[in-house]
Amino acid sequence: MTALRRIQKELADITKQPIKGLSVDPNEDNLFEWNCSIRAEPDSPYKDGTFRFKVVIPSSFPFKPPTVTFLTKVYHPGINDEGHICVPILRDEWKPAITMSTVLSVVQEKLNNPSPDDPFEPDIAAQLKNDKSKFLATAREWTKQYAHS
Repeated sequence: MTALRRIQKELADITKQPIKGLSVDPNEDNLFEWNCSIRAEPDSPYKDGTFRFKVVIPSSFPFKPPTVTFLTKVYHPGINDEGHICVPILRDEWKPAITMSTVLSVVQEKLNNPSPDDPFEPDIAAQLKNDKSKFLATAREWTKQYAHS
């Protein structure tokens, strides 16, 4: 099975070269499911927060992208209430050459650096654009409430 071999190689690569601030814990019974977490960077609106998310890799990987779902509630223009994250490489920009390390790095970057462009949550994006201090206060409040370590 091609997908499983690729996943095993990718896990080995991530173990050899871990991504700072990110942990990956593959499900022992099913390597197609990973439990991950991101420790937000100190200059992020989410600093001091640890955000858990699940990665589900399809059996058609690497021809179809993995699904990333945040389990920790986050006040973010690019992550909706169901925990889905809006990043182009997980949709129309997916290519089989994209590695799981790249996917995880992009998810980490998106969490730490919210942008009002290409939002999943237009109201939060508008607030980030028009009332950044209120956005930051709400992001900090949610981080304290849901993403404490």
